[in-house]
Amino acid sequence: MGSPRDYLEIMRPVNSVMLGVAIIIGAFITGGTQILNDSWSLVYAFLTGFTMSGAAMAINDYYDREIDAINEPQRAIPSGRISPSAAVAFTGLLSAVGLASSYMISTEALFIAVFAWVVMMVYSIWGKKTGFPGNLMVSVSVALPFMYGGIMTGSLAASLSFSGIAFLANTGREITKGIVDIDGDKLEGVRTIAVTSGEKNAAIIASVFFLSAVLVSFYPVYSQLVSFWYIPFVAITDLGLIFSSYQVMTDPTRETSRKVKTRILYLMFSGLIGFAAGSLL
Repeated sequence: MGSPRDYLEIMRPVNSVMLGVAIIIGAFITGGTQILNDSWSLVYAFLTGFTMSGAAMAINDYYDREIDAINEPQRAIPSGRISPSAAVAFTGLLSAVGLASSYMISTEALFIAVFAWVVMMVYSIWGKKTGFPGNLMVSVSVALPFMYGGIMTGSLAASLSFSGIAFLANTGREITKGIVDIDGDKLEGVRTIAVTSGEKNAAIIASVFFLSAVLVSFYPVYSQLVSFWYIPFVAITDLGLIFSSYQVMTDPTRETSRKVKTRILYLMFSGLIGFAAGSLL
């Protein structure tokens, strides 16, 4: 059956919280503090991001259970703590909560949530084995919360630069993840860049995306979309991305790539704080 902690684990709570926060930040970027007047929309927005992300992670673990038995045997499904059928049922529950929450905001928000859900399912069922196209599907899902927040306030354009930063940084992370998972991916026929072109080339391409995210991060300052308080947090993110690029290019091993993959997640969280600080302070 699995304990509540096991189900929380397959949701990847850090990722899920980040997506929920990203939606709220997207709303603040475009609507300012006036969005606080509609507190229930913020609650529904966070709940949408949190549960939809959790559903994506759970269904991905279901379809990855054979690969994870090789690459990550300690995870909840391959270790036997959660059955595959229970993971599917949990995905359905989270999806229902997420779609219902988005409907409570607006029909436009529901449309974006449905689109994200379709991308999530296509990736899990088919997209993962395509390699780079699958990486892009994941990154679209990561970038969408900022656009979702923009739709909440009726100003989509202002959120696009933040969506772009998230898209680029996450694509680099997904390519790096392919280096970590290369052994299992080869056995399962997953055509990641690391599998088809080698770890070194994958590291170079991942670094191009990391450094592109750094370049795009200057745009909100240049366009005066954010205050000074955006800069310290995003500077940490940018320096971390630059260092990670150097590290993975000079040592494109599974061990180093695992460290970089994990670090990027926290660097993206630092960037989220920067987006929030720059929008609110």
